[in-house]
Amino acid sequence: MAAAQAQATSGAGKPVILVLGDSLSAEYGLKRGEGWVPLLEKRLAQQKIAATVVNASISGDTSSGGRARFPALLAQHKPSHVVVELGANDALRGLPLANTEDNLLQITKAAQAAGAKVLIVGIQVPPNYGGDYTRRFEAVFSKVAGTTKAALVPFLLKGVADAPDAISLFQADRIHPTAAAQPQLLDNVWPELRKLLPK
Repeated sequence: MAAAQAQATSGAGKPVILVLGDSLSAEYGLKRGEGWVPLLEKRLAQQKIAATVVNASISGDTSSGGRARFPALLAQHKPSHVVVELGANDALRGLPLANTEDNLLQITKAAQAAGAKVLIVGIQVPPNYGGDYTRRFEAVFSKVAGTTKAALVPFLLKGVADAPDAISLFQADRIHPTAAAQPQLLDNVWPELRKLLPK
């Protein structure tokens, strides 16, 4: 981590991609290096894109937790790109959608004010939350992206949660994807992130 921090602050002109997320980005239940964020580092290297990735994801984090942590991360790492993957735990805890929306909005605005390009990564909740809540929760991410002109990945778990063999792609808790599913998560994020990176 210290090496990544040193690189991030010293890489003049080199993109610094800060991932602000929860357990879905923090390698929960996986071996180090198996998650989609470490796979992103490998892909950048393979494609000869000189960029530093700082994974500031914490398992269990909510959008309010991310918002509270963000100013210090912004000051420390001076990211050129911020990937915001938060909100799933807000839904699990039944937190008000207006709060989630406001937190994501303030994180995005703060990143943009600091000159960073933002990619918002959406998440969806299972239908057992009720059709109305499910739709309104899904809409939060596109609404924030639309308001701020940020880039958007509509659903991080596309091709995993809705796969025919979905159960086999999740850990025993049926919430966190397995190592086998992580390349698909990266494939969901990559096209939108690549558009924001230098050509």
